[in-house]
Amino acid sequence: MKKTNVRKLVVASLFLALAMVLPMLTGQLPQLGAKLLPMHIPVLLCGFICGWQYGLIVGFTAPLLRSVIFGMPVLYPVAAAMAFELAAYGFFAAFLIKYLPKRALCIYPALICSMLLGRVVWGIARLIMYGIRGTAFTWSIFAAGAFVDALPGIIIQLIIIPPLVIALKRVEKSGGA
Repeated sequence: MKKTNVRKLVVASLFLALAMVLPMLTGQLPQLGAKLLPMHIPVLLCGFICGWQYGLIVGFTAPLLRSVIFGMPVLYPVAAAMAFELAAYGFFAAFLIKYLPKRALCIYPALICSMLLGRVVWGIARLIMYGIRGTAFTWSIFAAGAFVDALPGIIIQLIIIPPLVIALKRVEKSGGA
């Protein structure tokens, strides 16, 4: 295994650990966690920093592992749908940043598109899971869960993630971490 792969594996493991721990900051108020989206930040960062394979795996694993270990989020349908959503975040963040021009501002369209595509994947997963349960999944449920309720977390992601990606890429280029 090359040094670069070992480094990416270690960094991806760190992002997985962050995805497990960050929700504990909002754990006493689950409604707050649904608004601040603490698991999304490490997964998006993992995609941007480590690549699509790591972002996809960390994104898919984090909610399921967290559900099994801590009981939150509830495994089905919440953690199961989140697994697909976060996997899409990790994948699309890496995929889009790879094909956009290598300028710092290009992180924003990659991030926004990743967030939108991840929400679409979440909606499709929830539609299928609700259908299996025989429950309706309406446009208003999708819009509320994907955008309205999540607006504070979306804003936090747009503020925090681009500067972190830029800083982490600088450290990576300078040979640190």
